[in-house]
Amino acid sequence: MSYAVIISGGKQHKVVEGETLNLEKIEQGIGEKIKFDQVLLVRTPADVKLGAPMVKGAMVEAEVVAQFRDDKVRIIKFKRRKHHMKHQGHRQYLTKVKITKIVA
Repeated sequence: MSYAVIISGGKQHKVVEGETLNLEKIEQGIGEKIKFDQVLLVRTPADVKLGAPMVKGAMVEAEVVAQFRDDKVRIIKFKRRKHHMKHQGHRQYLTKVKITKIVA
């Protein structure tokens, strides 16, 4: 089984071919192809390529499946005995992608 570790949205993700995952919003239309060239590690059944910091020539190709918003995260700030409470909410924009190919 081969996999890769990529950087997207300031976060590291371990990806496998055929997998779908939710990433921070990427400005692409549904059905369009994306290429991730920031690859930190590529593992194939034969060997492991570790970048310093990136693996040269490595690339992960993906296809945009959907653009959506995540569930609301509720934030409450509360100060006891002061009659102070602040409510806030946030919904993150996400992009669902399907990994189509890992190129080492």
